[in-house]
Amino acid sequence: MSAITFEILLIILLIVANGIFSGSEIAIVSARKVRLEQLAKRGNTKARAALKLANSPNDFLSAVQIGITLIGILSGAVGGATLASRLEVLLGQVSALAPYREPLSIVIVVGIITYLSLVIGELVPKRIALSNPEQIACTMAKPMRLLAKITSPAVRLLGVSTDAILKLLGIRPSEEQLVTEEEIKVFIEQGARAGLFEVAEQEIVSRVFRLDDRTIRSLMTPRVEIDWLDVNAPLEENQREILASSHSRFPVGQETLDRCLGIVSVKDFLSAYLSGEPIDFRKILQSPLFVHENIPVLDVLGTFRQTGKQMALITDEYGGIEGLVTLNDLIAAIVGNLQDASSGDDPQIVQREDGSWLLDGLLSTDDLKDLLQRDSLPLEEDGDYHTLGGLVMTFFRRVPRSGDHFETEGLRFEVMDMDGNRVDKVLVTFMQSDRPASEQGGSGI
Repeated sequence: MSAITFEILLIILLIVANGIFSGSEIAIVSARKVRLEQLAKRGNTKARAALKLANSPNDFLSAVQIGITLIGILSGAVGGATLASRLEVLLGQVSALAPYREPLSIVIVVGIITYLSLVIGELVPKRIALSNPEQIACTMAKPMRLLAKITSPAVRLLGVSTDAILKLLGIRPSEEQLVTEEEIKVFIEQGARAGLFEVAEQEIVSRVFRLDDRTIRSLMTPRVEIDWLDVNAPLEENQREILASSHSRFPVGQETLDRCLGIVSVKDFLSAYLSGEPIDFRKILQSPLFVHENIPVLDVLGTFRQTGKQMALITDEYGGIEGLVTLNDLIAAIVGNLQDASSGDDPQIVQREDGSWLLDGLLSTDDLKDLLQRDSLPLEEDGDYHTLGGLVMTFFRRVPRSGDHFETEGLRFEVMDMDGNRVDKVLVTFMQSDRPASEQGGSGI
């Protein structure tokens, strides 16, 4: 084998080695840890090694960088010191190129080595690694760990030197979270578009993420809407109240709901009634669960799990009853509104033929945002409201009347009906230019 042939093969081998280092680095860094964990749990030792490198990549990355740097230096040395000098002799035999043979030989050799290094040593290996990162990471994990052990003294020296320079420059390690809530939302949204997740799954996950940002007050049934029983009222009156409602549990108060004695189950009430014995509420009452109105929704859900209760009374800072929340309310906040067909109540959301929406004033602001495809609502930062009716009252700064309307941010809100001092029905219409793309065709829920 001639000397020039050996030098060419050496450079090619160095470039291939560079490609192996680059591809392994990209594969391990971009490999999905969840997938590696699944493979490791199935007994795949290579996946376990790859997962260790992915979780603690510092030594591995330093070792790879040392290898790539050495390969670059050796390639340049071999190309510049040997191939360029040999090419210079060949170019000197051409009279027209003889005056420029030295710089020209260097440019040609450097150009060829650079091209091969970029294509064979960088681009192609990285594209291959990105096409199947988990499999390649598993294959290369053990050799890369061995490389990291061999180069560990140099890695430590480089690490200490790097930390010292960063400390002199006043640069501290970033404390930013590896994965943020917004990034997860984007991943799930992209997965839904790609067909990896169902749209319903995306909606449920989005609602779950919003729960911890909401207080229980935003989900409660307000006090004026609560059906409750009075322990001092005649039995017939309480029976009528139970028969007129579709609820399975009722708060029991003494003359006022603020003096709540407990919760009665319709099942327990019916059992006592059918037994023929006089009904004593105090014997069948369950102890009430009280939570403050500003408690996060997820905390209340955890309390339900710990206590086994399915209903809680919401109190204000003065101890008065503000409202009531049930386990069904929390489930509805996750999966969407659950309309009870037997209740006979009007649906909260009705789309009319012209594309406008007839909405219940008690519709929550989160459901309203989903419906209108908005990230925020008018006066949301300035006003303390949790329902559509609260939004309307915040805008008018008074109790509105039927027919009152206002326009803001491309939306028209018109009060269609009042229930005493409560906003009962609101008609929401999009200005044509602000209509969401999904509503342009007039599709309904």
